[in-house]
Amino acid sequence: MDIRAPDQRYNPYRIFSREQWAALRDDTPMTLEPGEFSQLRSLHDRLDIKEVEEIYLPLSRLLSIYVDAAQRLYYAQRQFLGIRDRKVPYIIGVAGSVAVGKSTTARVLQALLARWSPRPKVDMVTTDGFLYPNAVLDRQGLMQKKGFPESYDLTRLLTFLSDIKSGRRGVRAPVYSHLTYDIVPNQWDEVDQPDILIVEGVNVLQTAPLPQQGKAVPVVSDFFDFSVYIDAEEPVLREWYVERFLTLRGTAFQDPRSYFRRYGNLSDDEAIATAIAIWERTNLANLEDNILPTRPRATLILKKGADHVIETVSLRRL
Repeated sequence: MDIRAPDQRYNPYRIFSREQWAALRDDTPMTLEPGEFSQLRSLHDRLDIKEVEEIYLPLSRLLSIYVDAAQRLYYAQRQFLGIRDRKVPYIIGVAGSVAVGKSTTARVLQALLARWSPRPKVDMVTTDGFLYPNAVLDRQGLMQKKGFPESYDLTRLLTFLSDIKSGRRGVRAPVYSHLTYDIVPNQWDEVDQPDILIVEGVNVLQTAPLPQQGKAVPVVSDFFDFSVYIDAEEPVLREWYVERFLTLRGTAFQDPRSYFRRYGNLSDDEAIATAIAIWERTNLANLEDNILPTRPRATLILKKGADHVIETVSLRRL
């Protein structure tokens, strides 16, 4: 069932072909309506009933097993310790490069998991809201490194996740606008004791430098119960990014409020050159230095081909 890596005797993942993975759906029912696919799909990503049936329904079944096991362990531990804790949410991280389709995966999972029986409360947040405001990034010389680990207010993000995991009510997450490319002042999304929380972002699987003298240094993924990495080859990611840039040039970039409105009147050649320059200066550097090295930390890896279709699924061994 699994494929051994050529340079190691032991592969920590079981690797499934699309056909092998699809067979694991068993009798998991399709709970999405045909009209929902376009609402869940990100720009230029691909999502149809076949992708949901063959990839996401088996994943939903697997997650139901993981969540049930975590709940049983939690109640057993609580009984052992003789304590009464608040409800502990199950947290799923979704990671991967810019333009790989993280948002599609996160939204599909949210829609499917929320229709389990009994209906759990499933919330979703993106780490974009925990970026420093542009004024801070400008002051620190980090605007060209937006999305790199150092561009996030890590303390705020860790506090948010800690509050969620401890069962606090009405935990607030900042709101980010992709139109203005900045944090929206005085706006919040409230997360109120969900059963499951999905956290999506490019660097959610980042580690921290080794601590001195055994001091505890928390990282975002410490709060995850399960994590998914969306993967694709770099030339494919670059092509997807350029395609998305060209589409936005004629849509969102035309809005006078858009941070990128200066790109709205570029010719095709100018737009392609600009997109490639941004990709190489920022997104490729972030991918190579920060995002891709975290891939082996994921519980599950979904590998996409050039047509956006998931070709293989790798599940970490227990």
